[in-house]
Amino acid sequence: MSVKIFSVVPDSLCKKKGIKAGDTLVSINGHEISDVLDYSFYASDTKILLEIKDENGSRKKVRIKKGEYENLGLEFETYLMDSQRHCRNKCIFCFIDQLPKGLRKSLYFKDDDSRLSFLFGNYITLTNLTDIEIDRIIKMHISPVNISVHTMNPALRVKMMKNPKAAHSLEYIKKLSDAGIKLNTQLVLCPGYNDGEELEFTLRELEKLYPSLQSIAAVPVGLTCHREGLCKLNPFTAEQASDVIDIIDNFNSRFMWHNKERIAFPADEFYLKAGREIPSPDYYGNFSQLENGVGLWANFRNEFFLSLNQAEDSAVQGRKITVATGVAAYPLICDLVDEMAKKWHNLRINAVKIENKLFGENITVAGLLAGKDIINQLLGRDLGEELLIPATALRREGDIFLDDVTVEQMSKSLNVKVTPVPNEGGEFLKAIVGKK
Repeated sequence: MSVKIFSVVPDSLCKKKGIKAGDTLVSINGHEISDVLDYSFYASDTKILLEIKDENGSRKKVRIKKGEYENLGLEFETYLMDSQRHCRNKCIFCFIDQLPKGLRKSLYFKDDDSRLSFLFGNYITLTNLTDIEIDRIIKMHISPVNISVHTMNPALRVKMMKNPKAAHSLEYIKKLSDAGIKLNTQLVLCPGYNDGEELEFTLRELEKLYPSLQSIAAVPVGLTCHREGLCKLNPFTAEQASDVIDIIDNFNSRFMWHNKERIAFPADEFYLKAGREIPSPDYYGNFSQLENGVGLWANFRNEFFLSLNQAEDSAVQGRKITVATGVAAYPLICDLVDEMAKKWHNLRINAVKIENKLFGENITVAGLLAGKDIINQLLGRDLGEELLIPATALRREGDIFLDDVTVEQMSKSLNVKVTPVPNEGGEFLKAIVGKK
C-alpha cells in the first residue's frame, strides 16, 4: 500500500530532495506505508530511505539524514492518511443512535479507530481490529491504548455490543497487557446489565492486568429523549448510583492495600445522582480520566481556589456578567460565584442553569448543551456586558454548537458579547473578572 503526498513544506528536508505534491510515498526504510501510524513510527529513524513514485509511475529512492524528532515535511490529505474506520458494534447504549435528526452530518459518524486513540486519546472497543493490527500496535509500542471495555464477561459484552467479535476482542486486552502496553479503560454502566455483581466481576478481571492497566473509569449510560425503537434502558436511581460508588470504593480499598494506588473511579455524575460529596483532588491521583468526566468537579474547584487565593483583593473592576452552564455543573458554579462575590463586592455575576431541551432532562452535562437551548432560555434577560458559556459545548475548533449555532449567531441573538470559557478553574476566574 502507498499514500499520495498532498503537499511538501517549503524548505523542509523532503522539499530540498525534490519531492513534490502529487508524488506517492511507497515505503520508508523498506516498510510499506499505509497510514499515520506507519509514517510516524518509521519516519522517526535518523537515517531514512524513502521510496517515492511520481505521477508518471516512475520510482526513485531518496536518502535523508535527520534528527529523531525532525519533520520530513510531507503532508497528506487527511491526518490519518487513510479513511476513518467506522464502528461495527450496535451497542444498546450508543449515544449516536439517540441523536435527533437535523444535526451536523459529522455527528452521526460512529468512529472506532485505533489511530484516533493514538492521536487524540479516543476510546476504542478493539472489535474491528485483526491479529495483525494488534501485533503492529505491540511492535510500535503505541502506549497508552484507551479501551471501551464495558464488561469483562464475554457473553454479556456480545449482548451489550451486539457484535460476536466483542467476546474475542477481550483476548486482545490481555495480549496488549502482556506486551507491556499501558491501558486506560472505561465502563459505560447500564442499570441491570453490567452494574452490581457484573461490575464487581469486571473490576476483578481488569485488576489482573495491572500494572499495565493504569485506570478504570465507570460512567453512567447517557439516555436522550430520542430512543424510539431502541433497547429499553433506565437512568440510574440515587440508590443504584450509590451502589456503584460503594462497589468501586470497596475494590479500591482492597487494591490499594497491595498496590498503594487507586485505579478505579466513578464519574462525577454518580456522586451527583447519589447526592454524595465529590471526593477531594487527592482521590483522583493524576486525573487520568478527566475526559470521561472523572474528577472534573474536584479539579475545576481546586484550580479555581488556587487562582482565587493568589488574586489581589482590589484588582477587579466592577462589572455585570452572566454565566450559563448545564444542570449538573450549576451547583458548583453557584458556589464559586458566591466565593468571588465575597472577595469582590463590585462584581455582579448571574449564574443560569440551562436545561437540555435538545436531548432531554436526563442529559445534564454542560458539554452537550445546544446553542438554541441557551438562546431560547436567555432571550429577553438582562445579561449584562458579557455572557460566558462552556467551551466544551463547542466543536474542537471552538466556534459551533452541536445544533450548528455559532458563537457569533448567539451573540447577535442575545445582543451581548459571548465568550467560551475552557473547562479550567483558573481560566474561569480570569473570564469572570475580565482578565486575559
